[in-house]
Amino acid sequence: MKIHRIVGLMSGTSLDGLDLAHCHIWQQEDRWKFEIRETQSISYTPEMKSKLKDSIHLPAEELLVLHNGYGTWLGEQAQSFINEFNLDIDAIASHGHTTHHRPEIGLTFQIGSGQHLANASGHKVICDFRTNDVSIGGQGAPLVPIGDRLFFGQYDFCLNLGGISNISFEKNGERIAYDIGQANMVLNHVTQKIGLNYDAEGEMARAGAVNPGMLQKLNALEYYQLPYPKSTGYEWFIEEIVPIIDATEDSIENLLHTAIHHNCHQIANQIHVNKTKKDNTLFVTGGGALNTFFMEELQVQLGHDIKVVIPPKKLVEFKEALVFSLMGVLRLRNEANVLGSVTGAMRDSSGGVLYMPN
Repeated sequence: MKIHRIVGLMSGTSLDGLDLAHCHIWQQEDRWKFEIRETQSISYTPEMKSKLKDSIHLPAEELLVLHNGYGTWLGEQAQSFINEFNLDIDAIASHGHTTHHRPEIGLTFQIGSGQHLANASGHKVICDFRTNDVSIGGQGAPLVPIGDRLFFGQYDFCLNLGGISNISFEKNGERIAYDIGQANMVLNHVTQKIGLNYDAEGEMARAGAVNPGMLQKLNALEYYQLPYPKSTGYEWFIEEIVPIIDATEDSIENLLHTAIHHNCHQIANQIHVNKTKKDNTLFVTGGGALNTFFMEELQVQLGHDIKVVIPPKKLVEFKEALVFSLMGVLRLRNEANVLGSVTGAMRDSSGGVLYMPN
């Protein structure tokens, strides 16, 4: 039995920082197994966060300079992590940081140059997991559902609450997945108005009340009516969500409360529409799963026949890094790691580009 030893790197749209997870992944009796071993989260400095947040507006030359520099930084962080825990690994699997996501015009771009990452870390790197899928007609997203199917198939629905909320489930023998909408991105945008990175456990949101006008405008957004496959990103957040939030004059508590109420409403809608039996389980990971008020409100809106399951904190926080480790393993084996049923591509594919250190 071969155990694949991978360090997975993940930077999400919520801009919290870089997650690193040392994962052991293996096949046993045709089932994929995993162990998340050492982990680390590195918070972005205010300067780095600002650079990444504003990268969508950079001219091409400056964006590519950032792409290369960020790749070197990723490699340095990975090498430091590997040295700290004295790890023996096969490869690094890196998601990079999404700056542009416009699959309708054939564009998706994750900065973090694979060659710079490989050179700085001294290890083989697999990255750029989305481009190939977009080139064959897919959205290039979501990618995590391959992990949902192979690692967490015992649950009826898998929900990830990062900067964006996305869901996956089996339907007629196919894995279906798509971005529901925003999640932590809007909550963090609100708390940053008062200098806080986030609302710990949703306590400020719990103290608020619904703003009916804001709720109505958010629920009326066109994206929610679009059929899947669909995915969204920072552009949608900036163009559609932020103007509604910033034009609403109300307390921080009420803005947070309304945003969570809205998020739960949209998530519950999608689960109720797609459930095929009476009792269901919903497996929730990502930073939103640690927001106690968010989870309580979600359970209320789901009702009693859908049980919210939140795994141990390490899996909540590092599931995406784990799944990109799995995607790296599948790429090394030349096996499908991106599902066409999820992205809308013409076929399943093996995404990711390999880079060797020099």
